[in-house]
Amino acid sequence: MHALKQSLLTIWRLILPYATTRDIGELKLPFIGTVRLQERFIGIGFFVLLVAINLFQVGLSVRLSYFSRDMYNALQEMNAEAFWHQLLTIFTPLAAVWISVAIFEVVVQYLFHIRWRQWLTRRYIDNWLAGSAHYKMLLAGSDADNPDQRIAEDINLFIANTRVLSLGLLSQVATLVSFAAVLWSLSANFTLPGTDIPVPGLLLWVALIYAVIGTWITHLIGKPLIGLSFAQQRYEADFRFSLARLREYGEQVALLSGEATEKERLRERFRHVVDNYMAILSRQKKLTAFTASFFQANVVVPYLFTAPYLFTRQITLGQMMQTVSAFSTVQGALTFFISAYTSFADYKAVVDRLSSFEDAITASHRLDENGAGAQPLKPQTEGGVPAITISGLDLRVPSGRTVLTLPALTFRAGERTLVTGPSGIGKSTLFRAIAGIWPFGAGHIGLPEGQRVMLLPQRPYIPMGPLVGAVTYPSSAGTYSREDVARALEAVRLPQLVPKLDDEAPWSQTLSLGEQQRLAIARALLARPDWLLLDEATAALDEPTERAIYTLLQTALPNTTVVSIGHRSTLDAFHERRIGLSAEGVASDTALVPAT
Repeated sequence: MHALKQSLLTIWRLILPYATTRDIGELKLPFIGTVRLQERFIGIGFFVLLVAINLFQVGLSVRLSYFSRDMYNALQEMNAEAFWHQLLTIFTPLAAVWISVAIFEVVVQYLFHIRWRQWLTRRYIDNWLAGSAHYKMLLAGSDADNPDQRIAEDINLFIANTRVLSLGLLSQVATLVSFAAVLWSLSANFTLPGTDIPVPGLLLWVALIYAVIGTWITHLIGKPLIGLSFAQQRYEADFRFSLARLREYGEQVALLSGEATEKERLRERFRHVVDNYMAILSRQKKLTAFTASFFQANVVVPYLFTAPYLFTRQITLGQMMQTVSAFSTVQGALTFFISAYTSFADYKAVVDRLSSFEDAITASHRLDENGAGAQPLKPQTEGGVPAITISGLDLRVPSGRTVLTLPALTFRAGERTLVTGPSGIGKSTLFRAIAGIWPFGAGHIGLPEGQRVMLLPQRPYIPMGPLVGAVTYPSSAGTYSREDVARALEAVRLPQLVPKLDDEAPWSQTLSLGEQQRLAIARALLARPDWLLLDEATAALDEPTERAIYTLLQTALPNTTVVSIGHRSTLDAFHERRIGLSAEGVASDTALVPAT
């Protein structure tokens, strides 16, 4: 019972944001036009409309049960006039209404689904990207694997299953109430089989007991499906991600002749998919064996109780068929849990995946509050002297181990600085802390007020889409004129890309690392930040091209302070200061004579 309560609370926690949002949405209504309302009212309105449709359909089902009774009675009495009256005057209009309502229901379902999915997807993407949560989740080793699947697939499945199961449950409750009354009245005078003991509503009690026993056994057999469904979604996502990653790094795999290793890794991941799938099959086989037997027996039970009354002419054929139909309908409502158990298992897995994803996002945001130490590690905006000031900085990895300690360090505006040190000492981590995306540690980082900091890593991110979007990233493609974008590419020695600005291609694979690094420099030329942090951002370039790029930065961005991480001695010529780092802090601070 406690587990059920927790599951219901989790589901409600996932539903509540949409049910309470105050975002404004637009809805186009026939004959009225576009209406602007809070999105929650639109969503709730759709749901209430679906509930009303389901209740109307239940009412139609009750009416059709009486049609069935009268039609069978007409057949038993060989009354052709009554038969054709029931078929043409009663059934045909009811069937037409049923079909019209069914079509309308499909339209409402689809509109409700896509609106909710659109809103929820936007919310998850916003939360996932806010405060670099997507990056911090990776740093913290979050259990929320494959966030792409959780946003693209799990949200869709959650909404579909929530709608189907909730409306199905409401419909079955309404059906149960409606047909239970019918079944009670039809079996009001039945006696216990083989006796003269009257049992009012006998068939209702039989249906209830039969359903309770069946539901309990179904749960015992099917419970492991919940964990298996959760695992199946993870294995499927892992396999799909491995295929996508192989596509992205196809060149590197080919250069190393790693196809055999990749083939074995893909087979291993798919083996998990198959093994878990076979475990689901084994459990589903047992569940199907019971539920199929249960429902086959369900067909016979009402006939066993009603046939004796028909043979003794205590009831008519129409009454018998209505009783059988009512029993089957009540039994179907009572056994809704049995017939939908697999759907419930899949739903529980989806709910758990979305819930854990939300928890991981929340946990990543908390890193901004306390990092991995006693004090927050978050850059602070400061007025006064235009410099980046660091004091009492203790940089750590997610496990809590300290990688770099800096009692005091200042990067002065207008002074080109080169940061050196052994690999793994924490140079890149220092830059990420200055950029505000490394939460692990403690200390003070002060940034000049009103100044923009841009960090270029060794391997730039190249988004999918037209090349112009990759050049202007993270700004939109329309932020800069085409002439400015073309000039930036020509300045970084990529004139051959100018005619391809509108082309879509896998640019992260098409361009060499050196070309990608020069494209990133073009971004800096367009953005013109106050501070440019280069984390080995020219390491893939040959020395003459690297010299040309640094010369370009001096002339094209005279008001931008450049701070570089590098290992080449040739970089000294482009900087005025070299800071050597060690695990204990600043090992050396040397003035340089830059080339003129």
